[in-house]
Amino acid sequence: MRRMPKVLLNTPDIELWPGGLLRARSNHDARVLSRAVRVLRRKRDGRYLAAELPEGLMPLVPSLQREDGIGEALDVLDSFSAHQRWGLERVYDLPLARLHEHLDQLGIAEDDYADRTGLSLVAEPDRLDFAGFDRFRRPMWLRPGAARAWLHLQAEALRDDVVLESISGYRSHDYQLGIFERKLARGQTVEEILTVNAAPGFSEHHGGRALDIGTPDEPPAEESFEKTRAFAWLQDNAEGHGFVLSYPRDNPHGIVYEPWHWCWRGG
Repeated sequence: MRRMPKVLLNTPDIELWPGGLLRARSNHDARVLSRAVRVLRRKRDGRYLAAELPEGLMPLVPSLQREDGIGEALDVLDSFSAHQRWGLERVYDLPLARLHEHLDQLGIAEDDYADRTGLSLVAEPDRLDFAGFDRFRRPMWLRPGAARAWLHLQAEALRDDVVLESISGYRSHDYQLGIFERKLARGQTVEEILTVNAAPGFSEHHGGRALDIGTPDEPPAEESFEKTRAFAWLQDNAEGHGFVLSYPRDNPHGIVYEPWHWCWRGG
């Protein structure tokens, strides 16, 4: 009997995680998460909202019904069947909820930024597949085709005695906004951050196609990655699995050279 895939169900405000992958933050969380079939997690701050247990839904916050987007998330939970979704490749894009607010908050003019960089808005998918754990033992999520391609790429590299590690994969619009907020708090300006990070809504990571790749004993997301055997191997083999280097030197988007950032261009 085939094992059912680990699937992340995605809505504009809430992620629905399969049980067994989230870290408990208290003894109470540990007891609940150990029995959870699925966990509802608020996207803007990662707060656990509710757990689907064998006996029913258990709220983990007061006034669960007042949470933004809870009705849509519960509808998705009610309609989802892992058996029915096994092998289903069709993925739908979510609406660009609250994205304009994020850009206004950062003082980024959407049309001006798009014209200046040549980047396009990237919608989040409504479903992502588990693509293994990253270097930091965090679950990594990608679109179904991208997840499968990454695991095949990683396995082929290992047969050539090259170890590829994922550093990060899918990121929500809310997560990208959090990157900006943390860097702003450290004293960086929005313009400085934009040379390294795409504006919320414009990152390839939002679509579940892109991942950052590293290799052991090499710091993550550093230009020095280009001097490794892993990068040389990727240059020779990644395209055969549908992955391309998004931001080479002197790219037209104004993004710094990122030898670690690869995007799956499959269907």
